[in-house]
Amino acid sequence: GPLDFFMNAWKQYGDLAHIKIRSENMFLVVHPDHVRHVTVTNSQNYDKLDSYDAVRELLLGDGLVSTHGEFWRRQRKLMAPFFTPRAIEQYLPVMIDDGQSLLTRWAQLAKLGEPIEMGDEMMLVTAAIILHTMFSTESDAEMLKLKGAVETMIQFVAGGQLNPVQLPIWLPTPGNRKYYRSRELVHTYINALLEQRRLLPEAQWPDDLLSKLMRARDDQSGEAMSDALLRDESITIFFAGHETTARTMSFLFYALATHPEVEERLYAEISGVLGNRPPTIADMKQMPYALQVIKETLRLYPAAPFYARDVVAADSIDGITIPAGSRMMPFPYATHRHPDFWQNPEHFDPDRWLPEVEANRHSYAFH
Repeated sequence: GPLDFFMNAWKQYGDLAHIKIRSENMFLVVHPDHVRHVTVTNSQNYDKLDSYDAVRELLLGDGLVSTHGEFWRRQRKLMAPFFTPRAIEQYLPVMIDDGQSLLTRWAQLAKLGEPIEMGDEMMLVTAAIILHTMFSTESDAEMLKLKGAVETMIQFVAGGQLNPVQLPIWLPTPGNRKYYRSRELVHTYINALLEQRRLLPEAQWPDDLLSKLMRARDDQSGEAMSDALLRDESITIFFAGHETTARTMSFLFYALATHPEVEERLYAEISGVLGNRPPTIADMKQMPYALQVIKETLRLYPAAPFYARDVVAADSIDGITIPAGSRMMPFPYATHRHPDFWQNPEHFDPDRWLPEVEANRHSYAFH
C-alpha cells in the first residue's frame, strides 16, 4: 500500500525523497525542519490547490479543510470560537452519555460472550457524539443512516485518490450510484434541518453546533454563512472529527492490549482520580499519564499519516530545487519515527511525553 511505499522511499532516498509519477513531481517531507518550512515558515507558497480538487468537489465543498487563501482565513476566524477548549466543554455531558451507552452495550455483549470489533465501536461512538452535538440528532436509526452515508462518501473519495485508474464520475457504476445516493441523503438531511430551524424563532433553536454556525456573522461584512456553506462546514466537521478520532481510539486500545504495563498504570491513574463516578473537565488536569498515552498513540499511529500541499512558486529546500506545481507530502508517520529525534522509535513509550523530555525535542518532530 501507499504507506509501505512511502516508508521505503524515505528509507532509501532520505528526508526529501523525490518521486516522479508520470509528469507529476512529488516530494516526501519528513525532516522536522522541512515540515516547518512547508507548513509554517513559507506556508504561503504551499497551499491546498489541485491536490484537494476531488475532496472539494465530491465531499467537503467549501468547508474549512478543502479551501485556502482569503476565504479560508475568513472561515477559520468565523469558526474558531466554537472549537476553543472552553467552547468544547459544554459538550462533555453528551460525550459522557454516549460513552455510557457504549459501556452498557459492551456489558450486554460480554454476557453473550460476543467479541467486540473495536474499530466499528469507536466509529459508532464518535459518530454519535458528533451528530448529537452538531445536529441534536435523537433517533438512533436516523443517526446510523446518516453515519453510513457520510462514511460511504469518505470511502469513495479516499479510494478514488489511491486508485491509478480513474473512471468518470458520471458513469453509472455501482460505486458511483452508491456515492450519489449517499450524498443526496446527507445534503437532503442537512438542508431540511436548516429549513426547519428557519421556520422557528431563533430562541427555539437547539443549543447545538449547527445553531451556532447559523448565528455566526463575519465581523467585517456582517454576513452569515449561506445554507450551502453551512452544509459544507457541517460535513467537514463530521469528516474531520469522526474517522480520525475513531482510528486514534482504536489504536489506543490496541496499544494498551499489547502493553499491559501501560494499561495497568493508566487504569490506576483513572480509578485513583474518578473512582466509579463520571469524569469532569477538572478531572482531565489530574490525569497527566492519560494525555501521555494519547500523545504516544498519535505519534505511532497518526490519524493522517500523510497529507498534501501544492507548490505555488519554485522554491529550494536544503539545496534541493522544488519546481512550481509540485506536490509536497508532509509525512508524519515517518517524522514520528525519525531516529535523529526519537530513541527506539517503534517502541510504545508514553514517558516520551513527560514535560521535561518533551521540552528538549524539536517542536516539529511531532506534527
